[in-house]
Amino acid sequence: MIGRLNHIAIATPDLRAAALRYRESLAAPAQVSEPLALPEHGVTTVFVDTGNTKLELLEPLGEHSPIAKFLEKNPDGGLHHLCFEVPDLAAAIATIKAANIRVLGEPRIGAHGLPVVFLHPKDCGGVLMELEETAPASAGDR
Repeated sequence: MIGRLNHIAIATPDLRAAALRYRESLAAPAQVSEPLALPEHGVTTVFVDTGNTKLELLEPLGEHSPIAKFLEKNPDGGLHHLCFEVPDLAAAIATIKAANIRVLGEPRIGAHGLPVVFLHPKDCGGVLMELEETAPASAGDR
C-alpha cells in the first residue's frame, strides 16, 4: 500500500540556522526552499531536495504547534516523522484502520497542497508516519 518515501521531517528550534546548515555547510544551495508558513498545521517548513527524497525542516508556528511540544522534550530538535506516498488516501485509511492502526485526526491539506494524514506512533513501532496522497498523473505523464 505505501509507496515511495516522500520526505523525512526534522524538527528544529531555529529554522533559519537549520536551512543555512544545509545550504552552506552541507553544500545544498539549489535544493533548499524558502520558508513556508502553514498555520493550519502550526509549523513553518523548509524543504531540502536530496535527489532521491526530501528533508522537511519544521519550526513551530505558535505555542500550540505540535512541533513546540516535540521541542519541549527534544530541545535540540530531531527526527519527527516519515512521510510515505499513497495513491488513494481514503483507501489507505480504510486498510490502516482494518489493521487496527490508529489514524490521528482527519485528512488535511499538507505542505505540497495534497491530502495528508498521520498514523499513531504507538501502532507503528514508535515512528510517527504521515501518508500523503500522490498527485494524479497528468495526461503527459501517462
